[in-house]
Amino acid sequence: MKPDLFEPAVDQLLTLLEEGARASKRSVRRFVEPMHGTLRRAQNKRHQIVFGRRGSGKSSLLYKTAHELAKKGYPVAYVDLEPFKGHQYPDILISVLLAALLKLEKWLASSPAEKGPRAWWTAGLTRKKTEKQAERERLLALLSSAINDLKKQLHLADSSKLVNTIEQQASKRAEKKSRAELGAAIPGLDDKLEAEIAREQTQSSKTATTEVSKRSKIDYLHRKILDYQEIFAVFSELTASDSYLFLDDLYHIVRADQPRLLDYFHRIAKGQHLWLKIGTIKHRSTWYVHSPQPMGLKTSDDADDINLDLTLEKFSIAQKFLSQILDAYIEEAGSSSRATFISDGGLERLVIASGGVPRDFLALLRKAIVEARERLTRDPAHPRGMKIGAEDVNMAAGEYGDSKKEEFQKDTLEDETQLKEAFEKIRRFCLQRNRSNIFLIEQDASTPEFDRVQELIDLRLVHHVKSRVTVSDTPGKAYRALLLDFSQYTGARRQYDIDMIEFWKGDRQTLRKNSFIYDPRISLTELQREIEELRAKSETAESNDRRQKMLPF
Repeated sequence: MKPDLFEPAVDQLLTLLEEGARASKRSVRRFVEPMHGTLRRAQNKRHQIVFGRRGSGKSSLLYKTAHELAKKGYPVAYVDLEPFKGHQYPDILISVLLAALLKLEKWLASSPAEKGPRAWWTAGLTRKKTEKQAERERLLALLSSAINDLKKQLHLADSSKLVNTIEQQASKRAEKKSRAELGAAIPGLDDKLEAEIAREQTQSSKTATTEVSKRSKIDYLHRKILDYQEIFAVFSELTASDSYLFLDDLYHIVRADQPRLLDYFHRIAKGQHLWLKIGTIKHRSTWYVHSPQPMGLKTSDDADDINLDLTLEKFSIAQKFLSQILDAYIEEAGSSSRATFISDGGLERLVIASGGVPRDFLALLRKAIVEARERLTRDPAHPRGMKIGAEDVNMAAGEYGDSKKEEFQKDTLEDETQLKEAFEKIRRFCLQRNRSNIFLIEQDASTPEFDRVQELIDLRLVHHVKSRVTVSDTPGKAYRALLLDFSQYTGARRQYDIDMIEFWKGDRQTLRKNSFIYDPRISLTELQREIEELRAKSETAESNDRRQKMLPF
């Protein structure tokens, strides 16, 4: 008799787990609230920024919120910013505007008249159906015009020199391109395409006045703010409701451009019953700057924040939440309960290895199922048993490290070298110097080196364990306890003799070691010197012990 791990429903579960690697509209049905009231709060008529590590459920929450609002008839546009990664400003702003307006045009074109918080043409409305229809057609025309203009702007070269000829007799205005002085040109754009977009030139031998200027997409966008505000004002009047714009994965945009992007949409939204919902990684983003002038969304004043990071510090809560997510997948797959194919130790290890991140939890489970199946295929009576155990998860975590490495490179194009070095120092400190999975950093320190450790937490290569730890040798100082990701010392990578600190069992004393204190400001050269000195001392001590044992009594 085959164990439950081999039943067909587990095959279906594997498929669902693979599909669930990224949030999508299809994943809405298995959404699990990370904290009670989060979904209700996300639907508030407030600008909001949803923070969380990669894979923490930001997109799932935003998709679910958009889905619930759309069901109620609210105008909704959901824009994923990842496809615009690498776009330069102001083209990135034009691209996002274009995507948002296209989504709203599609919503308006497909939305039936009777849908909405209030019926458009019936209950509570004083104007006639024909007047509402005319207003709807006007809004569609405004959207179409704005979309066409943005498409033209996107394919024009910024900062090109323009020659405008104003004919005195015919009173006609012509524009042609004289000489391209490209600032942020789109690769592959040739002069012919730009000439086709430009207005037709009228030939004339009459006296003319020539004006030379430069095309500025920024100026164009600033002039169009009132037009975009009009669009949302008509939306509000037509639907008797508010509109919602979702901008997901802000961190993919060049960091210096993020506050400018948010500031522009904030200006459009002001007073127009339009609410912005932003999803991003906190320490990979800049949503507001003070100088040279205030720009962006200021939390508490302009926008509220929703934090989805459920860390390992609240281990039992994290395990309960991740188990609920797994149960939703199991139910959809039609499989037996999780207890039939995963042991308690296996589930516990999944939570730890994932750092409490839902996407990593599900990905590790999928790999652990494959690992356990291979083990049982080789030996049906394997001593580790018929269920997924901790060692299966360890093997899966080691393999999953390659996926994390790829995501790390993808997410750190701007500062990859600095973050790589920061992570390598932590690896060597834990695995070679300290031989432990835990390290401590000063709680309130704020330097670029300490900030990079926080970025590594957001990138899921380091995990938060305890907010406040004191060490007797350093009175008056408090530390944060952090965990090096399992992928660095388990599975095929298990080449180090590591002291596995079981922090989740509540023994704080095991964390209060002076040797655990790590200073991110140390250079890689200095750290390596310390490691070699400790290794030399250890070898000398071992040699002395051997000699001592060989001496006659």
